[in-house]
Amino acid sequence: MSKDKIGRNDPYPCGSGLKYKKCCQGWRKDSPGDQIPTDISAEIRQALEGRDFESLEDANAFLEAYMQQRDQQPLDDFSGLSTEQMHRMLYYPLDSPELVRFAETLAGEPEAPILTLFRLLAEAVGEQGLKPTAKGNLPRNFCREAALAYWGEETHRDRTRYGNINKEEDFSDLHVTRLVAEMAGLLRKYKSRFILSRNCRSLLSRSGYAAIYPLLLQTYSREFNWAYRDGYPDLSLVQQSFLFTLYLLHRYGDQWRDAKFYEDRFLQAFPMMLEEVPPGPFSDPEEKLRTCYTLRTLIRFSEFLGLAALESIPREDSFLKDYRVKKTALLEEAVQFQGFQAV
Repeated sequence: MSKDKIGRNDPYPCGSGLKYKKCCQGWRKDSPGDQIPTDISAEIRQALEGRDFESLEDANAFLEAYMQQRDQQPLDDFSGLSTEQMHRMLYYPLDSPELVRFAETLAGEPEAPILTLFRLLAEAVGEQGLKPTAKGNLPRNFCREAALAYWGEETHRDRTRYGNINKEEDFSDLHVTRLVAEMAGLLRKYKSRFILSRNCRSLLSRSGYAAIYPLLLQTYSREFNWAYRDGYPDLSLVQQSFLFTLYLLHRYGDQWRDAKFYEDRFLQAFPMMLEEVPPGPFSDPEEKLRTCYTLRTLIRFSEFLGLAALESIPREDSFLKDYRVKKTALLEEAVQFQGFQAV
């Protein structure tokens, strides 16, 4: 893609996920109309040095081949991915079978928190449906029963120590599961009742929850807004790069690693994300971005979808926690990377 075809608000094809005007490559600022990544222009000048071309078309063909070859080279900043591969992961994560395939139906019924909650919801809906509240949410009694079944008595007692569950939003994981299930077309309202869709019933009848999970995974990844669950800035690239995070887990997740390991690699790949985080009175942009990344991608995505196991480690003299992360067998079954070796 030539510079003339890239608008200032278009994503730059280097794979950074940022707009052209904010690309992480670094700009030559001396001429506003001639903003070319300085490191790439130096490479091009070196590649052209000492070469003679019979026509402009020959020169352009050489440059096109050179850039294509460059874009296919693995980069340390992208943890071994090429620019082209990163671009596919960011913009076509579900449509890049040369890189990754998402299972349509699993071999057996998986274990994942979101699926546990959907199973409780589906059983409560049953054949008769489930009457919503006046605001259109799940009824309070069901939310309380689901919380007890999901958490167990001890955790439930601890979680409700300072207040019981009085509405769906008080049980955030269930609330999100219900929203994702509706987005996935598995659950809908009909004649003032929650019911399972025809497609959901067909999938359950044919393959059970092994066919339901892939829909929940893809919908949570691409359609549900991760920023909805917290008070951090939008930072949409954190969600847009979900497949890059799963690639990192696939490659490095055979052993327990600190969450900081994955934070470091995200920041290495997308350093300009720090400019997207406004400074706060109690934390700097990097600390805020790291915390947001771990919360959204490792805890509320990878763990909630059963793709990673997490262990919390309380910090001394702080209410905050650190985490260790390891991938699960479900990751390798549900998300099948092509040709990438684990480390």
